[in-house]
Amino acid sequence: MENLAALIAASINSGTPLLIAALGLLINERAGVLNLGAEGMMLVSAIAGFAVGYQTQSPLLGFAAGALAGMLMSSLFAWLALVLATNQVATGLALSIFGAGLSAFMGQSFVGMSLTIKPTAIPYLSDLPFVGVALFSHHWIVYFSLLLCVAIICFLYRTRAGLVLRSIGESPESAHALGYPVRSIRFAALLFGGACCGIAGAYLSLVYTPMWVEGLVAGRGWIALALTTFATWRPARVLLGALLFGSVTILQFHFQAIGIAIPSQILSMLPYVATIVVLVLISRNPDWIRLNMPASLGKPFRPG
Repeated sequence: MENLAALIAASINSGTPLLIAALGLLINERAGVLNLGAEGMMLVSAIAGFAVGYQTQSPLLGFAAGALAGMLMSSLFAWLALVLATNQVATGLALSIFGAGLSAFMGQSFVGMSLTIKPTAIPYLSDLPFVGVALFSHHWIVYFSLLLCVAIICFLYRTRAGLVLRSIGESPESAHALGYPVRSIRFAALLFGGACCGIAGAYLSLVYTPMWVEGLVAGRGWIALALTTFATWRPARVLLGALLFGSVTILQFHFQAIGIAIPSQILSMLPYVATIVVLVLISRNPDWIRLNMPASLGKPFRPG
């Protein structure tokens, strides 16, 4: 039971950066903007968060720096995609490549350094048998990610602003005709998505590892992008998908710990194999995706 509780806790810990990043990308895509630069944004945010956290010994300042770095990267994307009306797919890919190179350059002097993060736990509840270790002994960012998911559900489906955001994702021309500032709202959505990717990247370097190595994000940005499609752009399904992918990621270490004779390279492939399998399964019904996907996703908007 102790091993099972530790496995559940590790799965939640592994799924947290995927959840936060995917929720931010979901808001982008609900507004009709496809940002494939998540990997680059998370990498730059990871080194920015680690550098500030290491220099100040304050994880909170590290998370703030990560969020700011993510917003700066998303601002660059917004200027190119919204103002200059560049191709969103090509711009996002360029942002990921740029972020990978920039993070490697910025992190040269921090390679091999590590942080000591004090463990956090919910008083009294963390002392409960089984559930205390599994659910109530996590970093506060884990609980923040759950609250963020609930907040986004309420925002999208219970507020007028959420309705406006979704309408822009469906028909920006109609929203513009009604007087809504489509570009400004999309820019705000991109900033929010950048901040979420920034917090997710900082979580990897400040809590999950906690250290900096080149390529620390290791494809999680791409998994977060796939997760939004897997969840058909619904926050609750993003939460379930993040826990699923987090569990698959942790299984590779669990198999190694219990001595299952599987090559480590195959185990390392498990999260990406799971991503491909899920995308293949949901692609078998294109009508289902088409009904749930924002109609203007990836399409540039030029106000008349």
